[in-house]
Amino acid sequence: MSYKKIISFIGLAFAATLLVACGSKTEEKNTISVGLMTMTKSDKARWDKIEELLKKENVTLKFKEFTDYSQPNKAVANKEVDINAFQHKNFLNNWNKENKKDLVAIADTYISPINLFSGTSKGKAKYKSVSELPKGAQIAIPNDATNESRALYLLQSSGLIKLNVAGDKLATIANITENKKNLDIKEIDASQTARALSSADAAIVNNSYAVPANIDYKTSIAKEKIDENSDQWINVLVGQKGWKNSSKADAIKKLVKVYHTDAVKKVINKSSDGVDITAW
Repeated sequence: MSYKKIISFIGLAFAATLLVACGSKTEEKNTISVGLMTMTKSDKARWDKIEELLKKENVTLKFKEFTDYSQPNKAVANKEVDINAFQHKNFLNNWNKENKKDLVAIADTYISPINLFSGTSKGKAKYKSVSELPKGAQIAIPNDATNESRALYLLQSSGLIKLNVAGDKLATIANITENKKNLDIKEIDASQTARALSSADAAIVNNSYAVPANIDYKTSIAKEKIDENSDQWINVLVGQKGWKNSSKADAIKKLVKVYHTDAVKKVINKSSDGVDITAW
């Protein structure tokens, strides 16, 4: 082989190496690893749609599923994944405090609002609206701190009671300042609220118990509203504090833009049967 051919061959090899390297870096920038809890059918439907839309943006998603709620945030903090999508703002804030970390919410996604369901008699709803609840009506609510607070804020937004706290402050029975109907509010274990519907006039039941109990959502007489009091329960995409300065910043921004489309909104509402409500 002549000297010129050798030089030409080396040049071509070097150029090819550069192209591969550049291609690899571009692919890396456009690939986002996402930490999730084990996906439900609804989760899969929304992420399938998001992936479909991101193909047009040349962005690829890689998922890592977890079975323990303590792991997805650790994975982001340790750079095992770029972002995660499994928690609401309250969970993130508490996790940061407990673990002395500074993960941040990148974007709002959806909220799974809790409902005030009518009590039942012979399998049928007793009431069709909050206004039909009689004076002294017995209302069952979860007794754990976070869900009790959400329940009381829901009763307030429904016009049934007034509280002397707001925003991210957790409410308790002691915070009730007005109860015109003299409601008999019973605090019980969250897992028992669905059963309470057959004896109470109404009950606030978490979706995680309402769905497996096959409660008909048409019997809901009030639903948690998206406002300053429910903001902390909105689910979010989460990343490291400096994500905007990372090599994945542009790809993550494209993900947020795609997530916040009507196409994804329709999939979320349909696949969750209206249980999850988009919150952007």
